[in-house]
Amino acid sequence: MVYIYLLLAIVTEVIGTAALKQSEGFTKLYPSVVVIIGYGCAFFFFSLVLKSMPMGLAYAIWSALGIVLMTLAGFVLFGQKVDMAAVIGLT
Repeated sequence: MVYIYLLLAIVTEVIGTAALKQSEGFTKLYPSVVVIIGYGCAFFFFSLVLKSMPMGLAYAIWSALGIVLMTLAGFVLFGQKVDMAAVIGLT
């Protein structure tokens, strides 16, 4: 169950971060609400993960998958380029 909570923490954090870009500095209401809910859910699920998984391991998985998913979200949702240096860094 802990890995499901970790996956939920990662996915909701990615959703919140994608909405953060769309909120344009919290000047747009709906994306701003998604940011708050997304980050709130992310930290809630991450707190559940930390009850049974070492913090370093949990954070390493969260960070690594979050970076990859945010790169994919930037590419798909916002048309951001992924150059060779980024691919090497992600790998």
